[in-house]
Amino acid sequence: MSVITPPTDLLRQQDPKMADVLAGEAQRQAGSLQLIAAENFCSPAVLAALGSALANKYAEGYPGARHHGGCEYADLAERIAVERAMALFGAEHANVQPHSGSSAVLAAYAALLRPGDTVLAMGLPYGGHLTHGSPANFSGRWFSFVGYGVDAETGLIDYQQVQELARTHRPKAIVCGSICYPRHPEYSVFREIADEVGAYLIADAAHPIGLVAGGAAPSPVPYADVVCATTHKVLRGPRGGMVLCTADLAERVDRAVFPFTQGGAQMHTIAAKAVAFGEAAAPAFATYAHRVVANARTLAEALDAAGFAVTTGGTDTHLICADPAPLGIDGPTARGRLAAAGIVLDTCALPYGDQRGIRFGTAAVTTQGMGETEMVRIAALFAAALRGETAQTRTEVGELASGFPPYGA
Repeated sequence: MSVITPPTDLLRQQDPKMADVLAGEAQRQAGSLQLIAAENFCSPAVLAALGSALANKYAEGYPGARHHGGCEYADLAERIAVERAMALFGAEHANVQPHSGSSAVLAAYAALLRPGDTVLAMGLPYGGHLTHGSPANFSGRWFSFVGYGVDAETGLIDYQQVQELARTHRPKAIVCGSICYPRHPEYSVFREIADEVGAYLIADAAHPIGLVAGGAAPSPVPYADVVCATTHKVLRGPRGGMVLCTADLAERVDRAVFPFTQGGAQMHTIAAKAVAFGEAAAPAFATYAHRVVANARTLAEALDAAGFAVTTGGTDTHLICADPAPLGIDGPTARGRLAAAGIVLDTCALPYGDQRGIRFGTAAVTTQGMGETEMVRIAALFAAALRGETAQTRTEVGELASGFPPYGA
């Protein structure tokens, strides 16, 4: 089995304990099935940028207006990243400095809102993110969130409810986006509702943005005032965030990122984002993005046939959410049994009741080269693991993974 290893022997010579940790993680990734919907395998070129000399550089501010000297190459890296992001998504402005998707959302709120303002977002029990009003998060402490939901039967967003809540509460902003909604939001409908009540429209596109880049999902950019996203997940870049916005909001968004919510930019990560944007602009990435969706649909269909209750009846994205209750098991228990069998995924909210289901995605296994045949096999492995056939399933998972090493043979 081929795994990615530390770039030189230096780490093992200097810090063998940490070298063992990194080697162990590489082995874990290569020897099991990575189905966490928010994860992927970035390219060796992205990893090279992450480990570059730009990791040493302090660069508070923006290109041409830094608070530190020696930023000529840092400026060039960031300009390339911004230009590529704008071209890739057709955005009027891009800020590539946010350290994460949550940081991007924080910047959007900081640019458009004041503490105490009302925000309409998907309710947490229906798949809203922590930054969509959780009382444990800054969003729930600083703003007044009103949650919309989904139809209990179909699992689809109830747009009539969204409109009624907007008319009643007159929010300053409406957020569309979820961490476990496997269908495409109707961005045009959200735009109409936002316009009717005079609200900003913020699209939290952390999950679908990679599909957008590959032309496999509709873009929120033409409809939203601000789009928040991550650069990992399907986009296959480094862990980080970005904000896309209209030209008239560019200065407010930039100030909200620096100096309001962040200090020095992580220039090595920004360089890696630029590499990922360049990769995503190539025809091969469009092919990849469409394969991600095809794989997800095949896996969802196979799981439905195996007895899982797949929310919304399927998927249009990389995401699948399912309730294993028809098989006599709850989400957390299912996650534990699957993990023991080498199948790594998360739990998620379900659109009914208070039980949790399981959430998974096909981005990483598609990067490895798996196709629809492997998706059918993975569904069978799911069922076997939940029947308690742990040892045999773990062996079969290892055999499947070994045929698709994430970084080549």
